[in-house]
Amino acid sequence: MGASIVIGARGGIGAALVARLAARPDAGPVLALSRTPPETLPPGVAWGPIDLGDEASIAAAASADLGAPLERVLVATGRLEVLGRPPEKSWRHLEAETLMAAFADNAVGPALVAKHFLPRLPRDRRSVFAALSARVGSIEDNRLGGWYGYRASKAALNQLIHTLAIELARQRPQAVCVALHPGTVDTGLSAPFQGGVSAEKLFTPDFAAERLLSVLDGLGPADSGGFFAWDGTTIPW
Repeated sequence: MGASIVIGARGGIGAALVARLAARPDAGPVLALSRTPPETLPPGVAWGPIDLGDEASIAAAASADLGAPLERVLVATGRLEVLGRPPEKSWRHLEAETLMAAFADNAVGPALVAKHFLPRLPRDRRSVFAALSARVGSIEDNRLGGWYGYRASKAALNQLIHTLAIELARQRPQAVCVALHPGTVDTGLSAPFQGGVSAEKLFTPDFAAERLLSVLDGLGPADSGGFFAWDGTTIPW
């Protein structure tokens, strides 16, 4: 079976994706990539270093010997609070430094991952490249405002994914390249902002991972370039 790579394997959703992939009866090799090693890994899962702020690190990780054709690349990274500052509630809070950091973490890093990993996807079989986005990155769905840097950087990620999918389809017509919204997941990223989230809408990392993989399993080349929620619904750009 094909190999799977999870980038951001030390985070809550990333670790859950690794565990779910490793537990599949038809699981191929699973490579967990993160800046530092996870505290635990499922049996048989290999770990490797990667730093999305260092392109040489990304290129080195992309050259790893997987022992099987690459089937999935899942980018489970992202940052809501950057430089220790909360999301901006008003234009009065906008600062170049924090905006640049948000774009570096949420858009530039995943784009460079695509640069180095997409060429490894097979040309003759289905494969998947997916990155975690967020519903608040939807321009059409924005009704509340605020969270300028996070919204804008996730919107940039969505545009990058859509553009990558167009080029990818010319070279690997069976490939799927999408952005995913996992819902509100009980992780360190969302912890400071869970106060207004009802219990039934606050997902465990394992539930989010199961749902995201299920969504990916149901997508085909015609869906490439899309933005999908954890329940399979399409989110407008």
